[in-house]
Amino acid sequence: MLPPQKPQASTQVKPKQDSAFTLAWLSARVFWAHYRHSPLQAGATLLGIALAVTLLIGVKATNDNAIRSYSEATELLSLRADALLTPPVGQEHLDEDVYFALKRAGLSRSLAVVTGRVAGKQGQLWQIEGSDLVAAISLQPPPSANASHPKDLRASLPLGELLSGEGLVIMSDSFAAKVAPEGRLELDDIHLKVLTIDDKWGLGSAILADISLAQSLLGMQGKLSYIALFNEGGHLSALKAQLSQLGLIPKRASFTLEDQGQTLMALTRSFHLNLNAMSMLAFIVGLFIAYNGVRYSLMKRQKLLIQLLQQGLTRQALMLALLLELLLLVLLGTGIGFILGLQLSHWLQPMVAMTLEQLYGAHLLPGKWQWRWLVEATGLTLVAAFAACLPLYLDLTRQPLAQGAHRYQHTQAQRQTHAKQFAFACVLLALVAVGFPLSQHYNTSLILLALVTLAIPLLLPQLLHWAINGLQPLAKAGLWHYMVSETRELIAPLSLAMMAILLALSANIAMNTLVGSFERTLTTWLETRLHADVYLRPPSHQMAAIQAHLAKDPRVSELYQQWQIEAKLAIVTGSDGQNHNQGLGRPAAPAPSAIDLPANVVDAQRTQLPIRLLSRDDYSLQHTSALKERLPELWSANMTEPYILLSEPLAIKYQLQLGDRVAVDVLSQSLNGHDSAREHAPQTLLVAGIYYDHGNTGNEAIISQHTWRQAQLPLLPVSLAARFYGQGGKPRATESELEQIQQDLSRELGLAQAQVVSQSKIKNQAIAMFKRTFAITLVLNSLTLLVAAIGLFSACLMLTQARQAPLARLYALGVSRRQLGTLVATQMLIVVLLTCLIAMPTGAILGYLLIHKITLQAFGWSIAMFWDWQTYANAMVIALGSCALAVCLPLYWQTRKPIITSLQQETL
Repeated sequence: MLPPQKPQASTQVKPKQDSAFTLAWLSARVFWAHYRHSPLQAGATLLGIALAVTLLIGVKATNDNAIRSYSEATELLSLRADALLTPPVGQEHLDEDVYFALKRAGLSRSLAVVTGRVAGKQGQLWQIEGSDLVAAISLQPPPSANASHPKDLRASLPLGELLSGEGLVIMSDSFAAKVAPEGRLELDDIHLKVLTIDDKWGLGSAILADISLAQSLLGMQGKLSYIALFNEGGHLSALKAQLSQLGLIPKRASFTLEDQGQTLMALTRSFHLNLNAMSMLAFIVGLFIAYNGVRYSLMKRQKLLIQLLQQGLTRQALMLALLLELLLLVLLGTGIGFILGLQLSHWLQPMVAMTLEQLYGAHLLPGKWQWRWLVEATGLTLVAAFAACLPLYLDLTRQPLAQGAHRYQHTQAQRQTHAKQFAFACVLLALVAVGFPLSQHYNTSLILLALVTLAIPLLLPQLLHWAINGLQPLAKAGLWHYMVSETRELIAPLSLAMMAILLALSANIAMNTLVGSFERTLTTWLETRLHADVYLRPPSHQMAAIQAHLAKDPRVSELYQQWQIEAKLAIVTGSDGQNHNQGLGRPAAPAPSAIDLPANVVDAQRTQLPIRLLSRDDYSLQHTSALKERLPELWSANMTEPYILLSEPLAIKYQLQLGDRVAVDVLSQSLNGHDSAREHAPQTLLVAGIYYDHGNTGNEAIISQHTWRQAQLPLLPVSLAARFYGQGGKPRATESELEQIQQDLSRELGLAQAQVVSQSKIKNQAIAMFKRTFAITLVLNSLTLLVAAIGLFSACLMLTQARQAPLARLYALGVSRRQLGTLVATQMLIVVLLTCLIAMPTGAILGYLLIHKITLQAFGWSIAMFWDWQTYANAMVIALGSCALAVCLPLYWQTRKPIITSLQQETL
């Protein structure tokens, strides 16, 4: 019978069980309702994530764009060259006939280029580049094959006007808007019309002209700086053989392969690494803020979470809901930070471009943002957030259901955690103390510095405990004793915010110590280097006439000269007979063709280093070289021995020492065909001195004038300097007299004011350039401190709000509002002041390591360390101001509430 079967069927039906995802979604809706009533808790987490990602993306976008610019850099309005024809050894320029010979031989894929500096209307020097514009544009691919460019240049440029030699130059839209907003530019007293093109063509801050106009402005008629060669097939060996058959290389030109931007990447690697390190520091500070927000939110919801578990919510569903909440907060915060980071990159780009141009001569292309930055930032933030918050979530979801909402129950566990953190930090510092003396490369030193940076905040909670325990016996009985005792209990909830502010303060103090010390060291170095009254840098075609004029000028008391040429240096052997270019973490350098050394020089494994070889008159060489170290017999040899002085960056980068032997190509190759001179020419040079060269990252070396002339290198100097008699036969002219002399010389010699510069103006320009160069560092440093200050404000604000109930009880017991305000403010200020005091030695340690390890190894600059009290005071004021503001606002809000409302608040 069917009826009896119905009850049996009904007994088999089980109540429907909700899945963990459904329960997690219901829990997430409860959390959303909680955040609608307490938006500050979600806001603190979002703020930390957004600030962290903003600085990370801002620096990453700037760095990636710079590196892309190195690899995609082309000849202006043309393609990337495969090889270059440069002036032959011992010559400054390339003969124009070489270019015509290439064209006659059918090598049409070549481009003649001239570069140099021209004085502007205000006396400043402008970098100008001239090229064969018809050849440059003809090498461009068709518009359809180059969609990134806005339109075909052939149709947009007035080639007729350009080729006719009219005063017309080309600039990018953005650069022209800054320097020539009215479309006119005056160079060398010639009024030029400015034609602007889209920034996507990659002109950057360059001024481009047709080669005939550029040669006229630079005084280089019939001369070229170099010829760019383009070879689609990539058979560069065949091209080199053809040039050799034509008799162009090596006598009339030197053949050099392009390195696809690798050299520039190697030069700027330390600069970009430092920026990345600062952005990661800011990212970590931001995550401290986010983690503090998450922890505070969980503490406020601890009673709610217990109630959800008591209502039957599974621990798995609760954990899933918390992870879902964190995921949404990370995604939202990362999205906001990504947008703000792109804007920050837009602001940072000009500062970075100027720094790279001044230090390395690099030009940046317009920025392009990429979606992968958002993916990378999201992934990094998710990993960091889950790694930090997962232990906290596990502790909360595993707690017993009978446990109430007492939040002081973990005090002992937190103190044990702080003690373990302190011990771990001490172990890290011990490892660093052992590792730093052994570190020979800035990459290793940066890793060790990161360990110090990690250890510093881990020390803080335990140090604060000890400091406040030391203050407790000094407090009077009563309210003040209560204040100090409760301050000790505030260390745990404030520890993360204090860690962030300590990290930011230490980094701020360290970077400002570095910048301030470098500025003072640079000023001292300039005092030594600059000994003349006026410095002149005329064009090469006027040099001989101006030199003769000054030699006869009765106003001139002393005339100084400097010679310069591009060369290649080979490390032959060290003073111990060993090749010092192996091991020790020495960076690899490019090795083109072998240097042509005399046959009796032992051919060790040599590395060719492109250098700028200088020579000065004997007085300047001996009195203005700013030597760091030298051989005792250096000056006693009357500068006739085959000695060479190396710049500090060159010596440190390749670990060259006094007594090492090196060879320079121009000292042998320039003597080809001069056998009598070769007999007396130095075969190798002894490193007899290393001199300071602050602000210069290039490879530079100096030889004596005797060695220079012995090698028959160019006799015309590249720059002149002179001292002048004062009026009435005084040995030195005054500043006012020198100003008049400058104007007279500029008029008499037909030079622009920028080519006749006083010693004081050079110093001012050097300091101004230095400050612009470090502007990006100071901006990032200030932003990191600002992020930490915002985090401190957020933590103090949340903590003061959470303490409204105990504060209301004190008020109900008779403590006045004024006493309450003093008590809360004093508690917060004690913690912040102690943190600031701890930041002094930690900042000094970081500054010492930055100056004597990182900067020395990365840039090759020895810097004397100076402590800047004003910078430290400024950072301290920011921290104390953030704390004061964060305390005052909740206290003000509390005074606006009835006391019964505050008493109903949850206790901390």
